[in-house]
Amino acid sequence: MKSRDELVKSTLRMTLTAVHTVEVAGTQARELDDAEVQAVIAKEAKKRAESAEAFAAAGRDELAAQERAEGEVLARYLPQQLTDDELATLARDAVAAVEAQTGQAPGPRQMGLVMKQATAAAAGRADGKRVAAAVKGLLAAPQ
Repeated sequence: MKSRDELVKSTLRMTLTAVHTVEVAGTQARELDDAEVQAVIAKEAKKRAESAEAFAAAGRDELAAQERAEGEVLARYLPQQLTDDELATLARDAVAAVEAQTGQAPGPRQMGLVMKQATAAAAGRADGKRVAAAVKGLLAAPQ
């Protein structure tokens, strides 16, 4: 706020409002822990990305740029995202773990089991769509 950066200030205020809304939602107000706050920030960042896509598709480039800039501000407060190579390794490890549990190589029908392992290992460092694509690629490939 001291730097008078309006973009950062408005983005952080919007995020604090979203956190407060989650805190008071439900039957009783509660304090969010760090993981829950991080989940709210990730949700807000995802909203910004989706809005930027929608604005760009509608030809509203100035609004799309604003949404992307807000997303970049929020990305500063999220853990570093996994690279494609790290994600592929994580997916292979999840497939191997399920194979060790079941005693056979998982196929497309066991995607839920593999996704459970992979999502837990990713722990908010990768979007669910990216994790699902990596797992689906491994399960669909002939072994």
